[in-house]
Amino acid sequence: MTPSLRLAGAPLPLVGRARAYICGITPYDTTHLGHAATFVWADVAARVLRRTGIEVVSCRNVTDVDDVLDAAAERAGARFDSFAAVGQFRFDHDMAALGVRPPTHEPRAHNHVDGVVALAAALLERGAAYERDGAVLFRASGLPSVEHTGDDTSSEAPWPDADDPDDALVWRPAQPGEAAWPSPWGDGRPGWHAECAAMALTVLGPAVDLHVGGADLRHPHHTTQAAMAEALTGVAPFARARLHVGTVRVDGEKMAKSAGNLLLVGELLETHPAAAVRLLLLDRPWAQPWDVTPGALDAAAARLERLYGAAARHDGSDTAPGAVLERLLDDLDVPGALDLAETEGGGAARTTLAVLGLA
Repeated sequence: MTPSLRLAGAPLPLVGRARAYICGITPYDTTHLGHAATFVWADVAARVLRRTGIEVVSCRNVTDVDDVLDAAAERAGARFDSFAAVGQFRFDHDMAALGVRPPTHEPRAHNHVDGVVALAAALLERGAAYERDGAVLFRASGLPSVEHTGDDTSSEAPWPDADDPDDALVWRPAQPGEAAWPSPWGDGRPGWHAECAAMALTVLGPAVDLHVGGADLRHPHHTTQAAMAEALTGVAPFARARLHVGTVRVDGEKMAKSAGNLLLVGELLETHPAAAVRLLLLDRPWAQPWDVTPGALDAAAARLERLYGAAARHDGSDTAPGAVLERLLDDLDVPGALDLAETEGGGAARTTLAVLGLA
């Protein structure tokens, strides 16, 4: 019998194929350790599933229609699309260095604006949204009740004419000088949550097996994206399982450009092996927020050397490689797999290094 993955205590049974939607970047800045954590964990989840014979079809979007990106492009004196392309190139370079495999599909928001228009029209027809002076807003009454966390965030301010401050933009009028697209409600731009909903529906269909993103995207971004998709299709839940990766912090504060506490992947790779940076991100429970401390990367590099040494030892047990996979299938228990690899050595260590992308 094919073993199945468990996430957050719940099984995720699969037959043949897994569809994974990974919330990607807004390509306006250099990749930092907080970004990298999400995509390295998504890569590990896919590697573990492939080890069990499951084909993983992954979709990692690029949010290249965004107010923050537009502002950064304007400061740089560049068009939003060319500015985003440069940012995407740098991100891809960092991901390749960290051993993150390219996704099966990588839709870009600017190519899916028509999909957002179609989504808005369908939500209006179903009474799940309303039009207000050129904007289309999704009713917050369609959102699930969620437990808010300190990591919750949103890049969209409440729309001033909304019936409810929590109503989410599906479409909004464009401001002077902004890139705009035609719609039945006038020239405008898609809302952030609606972009992801349209891209996921277009590429993967009405539901996904695994929804991946940073813990800060849990609400309102992922809840709103899922609610829009469910209101459109009638298929629920939109995601059978979620992998909300714990926030990376510095001195207790979330790593973010606005906080001025970024640790850039490119700079870390200048002084440490890529596998050590990857191990730093993985040697912990995936949902746990954590602080980067001085010496943490050196400690990860030292553990990596111990793992390489363990892999060179003679096999201690024929069952150890299978035990490693059992650990990883149990809520992606990377620390448990690493401990077993160091203790058993041989095949257990080699299996761990291979599945985690550290070899």
